Amino acid sequence: MSYPEKLQCKWELIPSTQLNTTFIATYRLGLTAPHSQCVKSELDPNSCIISSFQIFADEPYIFNVTARNPLGSITKLFPFIVENIIRPDPPENVTLSHISGERRKILLRWSPPHSWPFPEIFPLKYYILYKRDGLKYKMIGPYEQNYFKLPVIRPNSIMQAQVAAKDFTDSGHMSEWSMVVTGRL
Repeated sequence: MSYPEKLQCKWELIPSTQLNTTFIATYRLGLTAPHSQCVKSELDPNSCIISSFQIFADEPYIFNVTARNPLGSITKLFPFIVENIIRPDPPENVTLSHISGERRKILLRWSPPHSWPFPEIFPLKYYILYKRDGLKYKMIGPYEQNYFKLPVIRPNSIMQAQVAAKDFTDSGHMSEWSMVVTGRL
């Protein structure tokens, strides 16, 4: 999601009919505002983009999806509050590297997702999932910086790590985990 610039809405037709189905998606603020068209995504026929919305609105938005096919049509309404549905994309450019002069630590670095346009204005906090040779994953965080020095118990051990992001105000949901990175001290 590229909050605060746009929201991507996705849906599924359940049960899937395997029939050619068209979708009409609209949204509005509250029950009295006029409907606005949700702009269809070119990549996914079951999604659209909302680019005009209010953060911290006094009332919820109503998202309306109508599915039409030869069997007929069905409409579903989904109320939502923008702050409750925030879910950033996973952090990017995750790396593990040696730290000069520190034999017992390895540096984990990452960047905010490119789809989060203003991390200095709308900051993220980060969670780290890591494990050493043969041990179980351990989750730590949240952290505000985009790096962390992971402790290494044995030289030449293999470390695996992932990073997830969440809105700094704790609104919404945590991102998916980044790709796993592997490093050896």
